[in-house]
Amino acid sequence: MKKDTTINDSLFHIDGKPGLKVAMPMALQHLLAMIIGNVLPALVLSNTLSLSPSERIQLVQSSMFIAAISTLLQLYPILKVGAKLPVVIGVSFAYIPTILAIGLEFGINAIFGAQLVGGLVAFIVGIYIKKIRKLFPPMVAGTVVFTIGLSLYRVAVNYMAGGFQATDPRYGGLEYWGIAVLTLVVVLACNMFGKGYIKLAAILIGIIVGYGASLAAGIIDFSSIGTAAWVTMPAFMPYKLEFPPSAVATMAVMYVVNSVQAIGDLSGTTVGGMDREATDDEISGGIKANGIVSVLGSFIGALPTATYSQNVGIVAMTKVVSRYVIRLTALMILVAGFIPKFGAVMTSIPQAVIGGATISVFAQITMTGMKLIVQDEMSVRNTTIVGLGIALGMGITQIPAAGLQYLPGWFKMVFASSPVVLATTVVFLLNVILPKKTIAEEKAEREAIEKKK
Repeated sequence: MKKDTTINDSLFHIDGKPGLKVAMPMALQHLLAMIIGNVLPALVLSNTLSLSPSERIQLVQSSMFIAAISTLLQLYPILKVGAKLPVVIGVSFAYIPTILAIGLEFGINAIFGAQLVGGLVAFIVGIYIKKIRKLFPPMVAGTVVFTIGLSLYRVAVNYMAGGFQATDPRYGGLEYWGIAVLTLVVVLACNMFGKGYIKLAAILIGIIVGYGASLAAGIIDFSSIGTAAWVTMPAFMPYKLEFPPSAVATMAVMYVVNSVQAIGDLSGTTVGGMDREATDDEISGGIKANGIVSVLGSFIGALPTATYSQNVGIVAMTKVVSRYVIRLTALMILVAGFIPKFGAVMTSIPQAVIGGATISVFAQITMTGMKLIVQDEMSVRNTTIVGLGIALGMGITQIPAAGLQYLPGWFKMVFASSPVVLATTVVFLLNVILPKKTIAEEKAEREAIEKKK
């Protein structure tokens, strides 16, 4: 039979294997989009718990290692564990408030003990997701994706301003804003006016231009490159696992909610990149894989993982769905896991550049969520459910802390730390509780009321 070179060489087919010269820029922009977010949870936890320099390095390197293993398992499933979709997995921002709360109250050992149980819970959810997926129609999954996009705007704009006010006295400076806007303009120009691979590599080109401008402005810190070691190996059981009941319960809830978010991200990947819904097997395999990897992570000191929404956005923007491209990304992440200097080079990219490059990606995520939502009828019932979920989810994270001071600590830890968690919970419960009504049925009700006058 004649070999199908169109599929074999295509960036736009899931089994496509384009040449390295074509695939590498696509893979590199996925790497640059995720690498800072992948190491930030480890850095935040290290600073909060005042961990030693060696523990800090161990957390960062294990974050790289687990991200690579997670991504490869999602790309190439083993025994139906994995989604077989072009998704990038990494240590998740969504868990930061939870792991900080557990760490401050019980210590770092409790984080990894609770994570082990949470991973098992996620695996069980993945097994039964086919039976309960009907409870998560496009309207619910779309609201999750939409809220993820909205919640990431603050992250991107904060990056554009410089990153973290507490650690950078120049936060909000015009040099940061100027570089961020320059990066964004280059990304938009390449994406909208460019052709061929210039269009596809818009984010990478924007980051390169932004990095060059940062060099000229003298805002790049190379110290971490010089002090980073050349080679490290993952450590087995760097922390003794502990299982405080409240920490375990909180992490279990987080993993259930994260599994729902995974439905949204996996659906966002297939809808945005392939113009179809994710299948039950893809979603089940994806959730089970994240559970298994989280269990593994608890034994090597790697924090909880999740699908990376910014990379979902890149897939939706470029339509590049070749698993070969993401495999290259995963291999580069794996190299960073063994060679700290490689990771240090990647993390030297100023956050203003990352913010300028990814804010349009986050916008794409939001619009992918909207595309999912409108797949269901926009009846009064459905618009009410979606609107309330987004309003409560986004609203609770925007009020002063005093507004939540009388709520139980566990409630704030689970539901008030992330807009995605509360929005998901509200939309899911309302969709189950409120009676189903189509637009036609609602119209008939109004007509019946009119006749009674």
